[in-house]
Amino acid sequence: MTVETKKETLGFQTEVKQLLHLMIHSLYSNKEIFLRELISNASDAEDKLRFEALSKPELYEDDSELKIRLSFDKEANTVTISDNGIGMSRQDVLDHLGTIAKSGTADFMKKLSGDQQKDSQLIGQFGVGFYSSFIVAKRVEVLTRRAGSDASEGVRWESEGEGEFTLETIEKKDRGTSVILHLKDEEKEFADSWRLRSLVKKYSDHISFPVEMLSEPTPAAEGEEAKEPEFEAINEATALWTLSRSEVKDEEYNEFYKHISHDFQDPLTWSHNRVEGKLEYTSLLYVPSKAPYDMYNREAPRGLKLYVQRVFIMDDAEQFLPLYLRFIKGVVDSNDLSLNVSREILQSDKAVDSMRSALTKRVLDTLTKLAKNDPEKYQSFWSEFGQVLKEGPAEDMGNKDKIVKLLRFATTHTGKSDQDQSIEDYIGRMKEGQDKIYYIAADSFGTATSSPHLEIFRKKGIEVLIMSDRIDDWMMSYLNEFDGKQFQDVAKGELDLGDVENEEVKKQEEEATKEFESLLTQIKELLKDKVADVRVTSRLTDSPACLVVGEQDMGAQMRRIMEAAGQSLPDSKPIFELNPEHPLVLRLNEEQNDDRFNDLAWVLFDQAALASGDALKEPGAFVARLNKLLLDLSK
Repeated sequence: MTVETKKETLGFQTEVKQLLHLMIHSLYSNKEIFLRELISNASDAEDKLRFEALSKPELYEDDSELKIRLSFDKEANTVTISDNGIGMSRQDVLDHLGTIAKSGTADFMKKLSGDQQKDSQLIGQFGVGFYSSFIVAKRVEVLTRRAGSDASEGVRWESEGEGEFTLETIEKKDRGTSVILHLKDEEKEFADSWRLRSLVKKYSDHISFPVEMLSEPTPAAEGEEAKEPEFEAINEATALWTLSRSEVKDEEYNEFYKHISHDFQDPLTWSHNRVEGKLEYTSLLYVPSKAPYDMYNREAPRGLKLYVQRVFIMDDAEQFLPLYLRFIKGVVDSNDLSLNVSREILQSDKAVDSMRSALTKRVLDTLTKLAKNDPEKYQSFWSEFGQVLKEGPAEDMGNKDKIVKLLRFATTHTGKSDQDQSIEDYIGRMKEGQDKIYYIAADSFGTATSSPHLEIFRKKGIEVLIMSDRIDDWMMSYLNEFDGKQFQDVAKGELDLGDVENEEVKKQEEEATKEFESLLTQIKELLKDKVADVRVTSRLTDSPACLVVGEQDMGAQMRRIMEAAGQSLPDSKPIFELNPEHPLVLRLNEEQNDDRFNDLAWVLFDQAALASGDALKEPGAFVARLNKLLLDLSK
C-alpha cells in the first residue's frame, strides 16, 4: 500500500527552544539520565496501552507481550529505544514533541538565571523528559504509530534540537514508538552494550516491563554452530512497590522516585506501606526535595499514580490526597477498585474515601517522623513546601492538630526571620500565668518586628509568633486554639495578658481613661470617619499610638491582600489607642490651639497607620501637617 507522504517543517514553541538550550549546556554532568527518561516514557506508553486495552482488546493487534527494546549501532553511532505501547498519532506528536504542554512554563523560564549550576537544579523541578535526548544526540528521529490505527498512519518526527522539527507520514507496520538517537561524536561511549546494560541496571531496573537487549555473542563449542543472539531481559521487571520493604534498597527507592516524577534529584524521604484487612492496597509515597515550578498553581495536574491489581489506571489521581499535600509523589495499588474505574467513579467511591483518609495520615506521620528524627532535613522541607502545608488547617479539620505541630514560625524569641520554631517549642517557653499563644501578622518580618503592638510583650518578656507570609492571616482565621490554648492576634481586640498582667496595670488603665476622657472624646469626634473608637492602652511603652483591629473584624494583612485582588470588603474601622504616658499624648492633652491640636492628632493617627503597614490615603496631607508642626516647634 502506498502512503501519501505529508511532510512539513515546523518551529518549536519558544519555551522548548529555551529548555533545549539550557539542557544541552547545563546538564552535561548528568547526561546519562537521557536513557532513564526515554525508558520511563516507554514504560508509560506500555502502561497506557494495557489500560486502554481493558475495554478495547483489539488494540493489542495480536501482540500482547509488552516490552521495551534497546539496541545500538556502533558504526552508525546510534542508540534506539523502542516500545510496543500505545504509540502516537500525528496530533499526539505535535502536542508532545513540539510544545511543553504544562501551564506556567513561561513563569518557570523567567526564574532561570543563566548560572548553569543553579539552572540545572531548576530543570530538576520541571522534569526533563524526552528533550533530554539532545544532551547526547545531535539529531533525534521518532517513528511512531498509535495502537488501533492503520499502518499507513505512522509518523516520523525529526529534529536537531535547534529551531525546527519535521513531521512526515510514513508506513509503520508495528504499533508503538522508536526513538533513534544519532549520537554526537563525543558521546560514542553510549553505543556500547556494556554501557547501556549498566545504565539500565542503575536507573531502570525497577521498570515493571522487560527492557530487552540482544544477548552477548558467545563463542561456539568445537563442532557446534554459533548461536544467534536473542533478545533477553536485562532488568528485574518487577513492580517495585509490590516488594516488601526489606527487599528494596534505598538506591532503588530513589531511582523509582525519579522514574515516576521525572525529577533527577533524590527525594527527602518516603513511606512504603501495605494495608491488609477490610481494604487491601499498597502505597509508596515520596516527599520531594525541591518544590515543582508550578506548585502554587492549584489547578496544575497532581496526585498519585493509580494501579489496580498492578494494572496502571491513571496518572495524577488527585482523589487520594488533599490539595495541601499536592507536592507528594507516589503510587497506590488497590485490590478493592474495579479495573474500569474512572475519575468520576473515584469521586464517589467509599473505598477511595477510606484510602484518602489513611494516606493523608500516612503522609503527616511521615513528616512528623522526619521533623523528630532529622530536624535539619525537615527544615529543608519546610523551606520548599511550608506555605502549601499552611493551607492544611482550613482544608483538613480532622488533622488540624497534626498539621499545626508541623508548622514552623519565626518568633520574637529568636529575633530571626527564619521560620524554624514549632508551636510546641513556643508552648515550652510560655511564661507562668500565660494562657494564650500570641502572634502578629504583617506584610514582612521587618514590619512585624517593628510594630508598636510588640512593645508590652518585649517589656514583659512574652514571646510572640511572627507571621509574614501572605497566607498567614488567612490560615489563622481557621486556627482558634491548640492544646487548650487560644491563639491571640496582638493587633486585634482588647489586650489580654492573662495572669501575666497584674491588677495594678488594669487599675492604672481605668484611671487613665477617666483622666483623658475629654481628650478621647475630642479625638473621636475629629477622626469619626476613620476610627471605630479611641481609647487609652497599656500595650504601648515607647510609641504614642497604635491602630487595633476590632475583635470580629478581618485582619489588616488579609484586608490588604483582598483589596489588592479587587475583592469587595465589609466596612470596618480600626480602634485608635493612645499611650497616656507618652510626651506627645501629654502635649496633645494640654494643647489649647485647635489647629495645632487637629494637626498633631492627625499626624499621630497617620503614624500609627504607617507602623501597622498601611499605605496612607493622603500622604501629601500627612507631610504638610508634619512640616507645619516642625516649623511651629522651631519658632
